Amino acid sequence: MVSLSVDSDTPAPPQHVAIIMDGNGRWAKAHGMPRAIGHKNGAEAVRRTVEAAVDAGVPYLTLFGFSAENWNRPPKEIGDLMGLLRIYLKSEIAELHRKGVRLIVIGDRERFEPDLVKLIEGAETTTAENNRLTLVLALSYGGRQEIVTAARALAQDVASGRISADEIDEDLFAGRLFTSGIPDPDLLIRTSGEERISNFLLWQMAYTELVFLDTLWPDFSAEDFSAAITEFNSRERRYGAAVGPA
Repeated sequence: MVSLSVDSDTPAPPQHVAIIMDGNGRWAKAHGMPRAIGHKNGAEAVRRTVEAAVDAGVPYLTLFGFSAENWNRPPKEIGDLMGLLRIYLKSEIAELHRKGVRLIVIGDRERFEPDLVKLIEGAETTTAENNRLTLVLALSYGGRQEIVTAARALAQDVASGRISADEIDEDLFAGRLFTSGIPDPDLLIRTSGEERISNFLLWQMAYTELVFLDTLWPDFSAEDFSAAITEFNSRERRYGAAVGPA
């Protein structure tokens, strides 16, 4: 586990920060409250984090909000989460738009109710021209699912004769992912003390720096965000290349 401290002399931020927002349920249990309250306080942490990213000058922020596996949770909890998502999309979009934030949602939308899909599409359309920060919400998302979907699309292109198998390379494959046009994450932050990536952005995180925090997501602060960036900037990124004598 990394011990972080905030440095006032901070270099330029990473281009893309991804966060696995973990610990809502444990936060609620620790405070003797229902899980729904943990999720509600987690939504407040989302607001703080978006503001911190804007203030830090981070161009891209991806938040893992709801995984493909989360559909296996109890129906009541799923209902609470979908209700919070509806509230967020109805209440926060005007403020995101005012701040110049563009919203993109990645994942399988087919499992959402039609009204929720409409809210997502409306939010994306409203904020489409904003360029201060691109906020990517991963909802009903799984990294393996994304890779299979991309592979299936390329297979269909080959079968139809639109491309040949020999044309498929990393760039062409990446262009079929949900994140097409979005740079790979430089930094992944995961809260709650867990140290795994949980089927999140598997292709995109080939060279991502990982920072794991004990902080539960509802307690995540702008200071935590800044400290993670400071830790990121202290590391030497080699991308597989040797530096200095072997």
